[in-house]
Amino acid sequence: MSDANNNVRKIMHVMRHAPHGKIYTYEGLEMILIMAAYEQDLSVVFIGDGVFALKKGQETAGIGIKGFAKTFMALEGYDVEKLYADADSLAERGLTPDDLLVDVKVLDSYEIGALMNEQDVIIPH
Repeated sequence: MSDANNNVRKIMHVMRHAPHGKIYTYEGLEMILIMAAYEQDLSVVFIGDGVFALKKGQETAGIGIKGFAKTFMALEGYDVEKLYADADSLAERGLTPDDLLVDVKVLDSYEIGALMNEQDVIIPH
C-alpha cells in the first residue's frame, strides 16, 4: 500500500520580477495555482522587485493590460498559505506589510536562505 504523502514535495516559488512589463510574475502565479491542485507543499517568497506584485492599488489601465494582483488573494483558497517577503526588498522600495494585498511573513535574507535549504525544488520567476 503506498502512502500519498510520499509524493508530496516542498516547492518554493521565488517571485523576483516586477509584475508588469514581463510575463514572469503572471506565469509564476498561474504555475502556483496549477501546482496547488496537486497538493504539494507550496511556498512563495517575494524578493527584489517581486514585492511589487503584492502592492495594493495597482492600476494597469494606463499600460493597456488587465491587472492580476488580486489573484494573489485567491492563493489561500488553494491552501497556498506560506507567503514570505524579504524585509530588505520591502524597505528598499518603501513598502511595509500594510501596503500588501495579502498577509506575508517578513523574513530577513538569512531566514529566507534557511527556508530555501529545506525545499526539494525552487522555481524562480
